[in-house]
Amino acid sequence: MRVEHLAMYVNNLEKEKAFFETYFDAKAGEKYVHEEIGFSSYFLEFHDGARLELMHNTEMDDIDKSRKRTGFIHMAFAVGGRNDVDALTEKLKCAGYEVISGPRTTGDGYYESCVLDPEGNQIEITAD
Repeated sequence: MRVEHLAMYVNNLEKEKAFFETYFDAKAGEKYVHEEIGFSSYFLEFHDGARLELMHNTEMDDIDKSRKRTGFIHMAFAVGGRNDVDALTEKLKCAGYEVISGPRTTGDGYYESCVLDPEGNQIEITAD
């Protein structure tokens, strides 16, 4: 068994798509639009075959993204070694994205940092 894809509702579909294409080498498929229900989405594919569906609907609840809430809390991307984590973290920081932790080695041995994407979703950057 494998996870087929993850999905995330976003306010600005194009901005989120560009974020993942620019910083995580995602390849977007064709935009899907269902005008009758106000829905649109992109499937993003990453180099290892993992997929993320970015979705938008004209009627969504935009809840507070508290960092200690229940439910899904972050997505993690392994980007190579420690130097790769450092470099991508710095690149995102210089581009104006908030780094909320790291780079650091966690108590369980991961080397990681965590940044917020354009809509405040937590993106963890880890070493392989």
